[in-house]
Amino acid sequence: MTATAPRFGPSPLRLLLAAIVLVGTLFSALLAGASPASAHAALTGSNPKDGAVVATAPKDVTLTFSEQVAMGKDSIRVLEPSGKRADKAAVRDLGTGGKVTYGVDLLPGLPDGTYTVAWQAVSADSHPVSGAFTFSIGAPSKTTAVVPDQKAGGGVVGVLYDIARYASYAGFVLLTGGAAFVLACWQRGASVRPLQRLVVRGWVTLTAATLATLLLRTPYTGSGKLADAFDLGGLQDVLQTKTGAALSSRLMLLGAAALFIAVLFGAYAKREDEGERKDLTFGLAVGGAVVAAGIAATWALSEHASTGIQPGLAMPVDVLHLLAVATWLGGLAALLTALYRAPSIERAAVRRFSKVAFGSVAVLAATGIYQSWRQVGSWSALTGTWYGQLLLIKVGLVVVLVSVAWISRRWTARLAETAEVTEKGKEADEEEADEEADPVAEDAADPERAAQLARQKAAVATAQKKKARDTARDADPVRSGLRRSALAEAGIAVVLLAVTTILTSTEPGRTEEEAANASGSQAAAAVPNGPTEIRLPFDTGGRNGKGTVRLSLDPATSGANVMHVWIYSPTLKPMDVPEVKVSFTLKAKQIGPLPITPDRIATGHWSADAVQIPMPGDWQVQVTVRTSDIDQTTTDKNIKIG
Repeated sequence: MTATAPRFGPSPLRLLLAAIVLVGTLFSALLAGASPASAHAALTGSNPKDGAVVATAPKDVTLTFSEQVAMGKDSIRVLEPSGKRADKAAVRDLGTGGKVTYGVDLLPGLPDGTYTVAWQAVSADSHPVSGAFTFSIGAPSKTTAVVPDQKAGGGVVGVLYDIARYASYAGFVLLTGGAAFVLACWQRGASVRPLQRLVVRGWVTLTAATLATLLLRTPYTGSGKLADAFDLGGLQDVLQTKTGAALSSRLMLLGAAALFIAVLFGAYAKREDEGERKDLTFGLAVGGAVVAAGIAATWALSEHASTGIQPGLAMPVDVLHLLAVATWLGGLAALLTALYRAPSIERAAVRRFSKVAFGSVAVLAATGIYQSWRQVGSWSALTGTWYGQLLLIKVGLVVVLVSVAWISRRWTARLAETAEVTEKGKEADEEEADEEADPVAEDAADPERAAQLARQKAAVATAQKKKARDTARDADPVRSGLRRSALAEAGIAVVLLAVTTILTSTEPGRTEEEAANASGSQAAAAVPNGPTEIRLPFDTGGRNGKGTVRLSLDPATSGANVMHVWIYSPTLKPMDVPEVKVSFTLKAKQIGPLPITPDRIATGHWSADAVQIPMPGDWQVQVTVRTSDIDQTTTDKNIKIG
């Protein structure tokens, strides 16, 4: 007797699952690398100001933000030139009249010198933000204060957190879309084991990813140390935040989802009476829709939709958007599973999914247009911001996905009904039945031998039937064409889901553009008795020769001024160079250039006191940066000095 060995080669579904993991990891790494652009709340002001020199020590340091943020007791740290703490480590909420301001009291008797203010907060859409600046008491000085180079939400913890977020979306898609496919398109699929495994794996993935996100939340928004994921005190603090409440609510809803799955693949799959099945279908559809909407709402209530303009409308729209994505892409995964793993699938089921997918795409388009307007706001932001560019990539992927889906619809129209057991399989069964009769009869005197032979014959018969069924299934050219197009759709959907994950962690284009316009307006409206600031990119042409110069002049009036110069690398880190020179020229009056050689006071920071500007006007500022013995460049910009 010949046994048929099982096939362990990589199936398209396993390859697709591997692609999901790989793409999620790669896109999470990309997202971690782009973390400076993910700051959704911006520091709009401080007292003392960045680079300011004050005569006496202030009583406190205050920070003002563009939107609501969450701060802990130790979220603002003020460091002396020696690196010692100069604050009382108790952050106070000073916001009034819609203004978001936080402050920290300073210790008495602080010495003169340059102080470093480091801050970290969590923006209203759950993403961490951080920054640092300096001010001086009496006069600038050297400082040994060390500020962490790593941005909040970055590093290994940031990558793991982003992978967990991607896995959460993927699990939600498989869970919701797979269950919707069974109830709305192919109710007989409730008893098909591959479909059962797909939905259960979606539930397991979403549950595990939610738990991982909850544990990683403490280091993600705080220290950045992976070991702090198991800090029970930090976990308790997280549960008191909006994001923690959303994640814990998701876990409770996943408990209800587990009960839904048990009924769907248990009592419902075994129900044979059509009337009872119809009633149970309605009950499961309503209950499943409520649970799915609740899980989708945990994203809407804690991320982009909950902040910005029209949050009351944006949150339900976001829920509809997520449900449409899950129904379409999760149903596609279920269809692909049925085409590859199920003995057969009726033409009517495929056609029903085609209609459901079309409706989902319509909802997706309508809600996506509204979300795009809300998050982007202008054509310039659509092309000139990272969020807008990612959105264009997402739209392009959706267009390609819909095009491939149109090809699938053509295959669907040609799909023929297939029987679970082909004629070839039936003939094999009849032959096996005839062949089995005599051996069993001959061994009737030995019941154990007869039972053993019966089991062997049954195993061989089952293997032959499966082989004949798979052969007939794979030989159907229409089914094969539909499988290929559906697999192509799923591959594009994997990338689309990754881009969507990055979008949810990127600063909206509307916010980024408004912040840039506000900065430009402040620079253009520089008036007497107020500081002015300019930024100048430079490139000396040598190694490590690129960067940005930030120059501030306070109070930017005729007479004595205080000038600060900061040099940043392309990654926005402080950058030391051998020499920095500045000059001022008033071409209209043929005055200058007036040379200034600032003093280095810290890494990437130079300052000059008593910069004399003889009269107001439009002055040309020239900054010369030397990065080596032979590499230097001069860049210039005009500023208004009152």
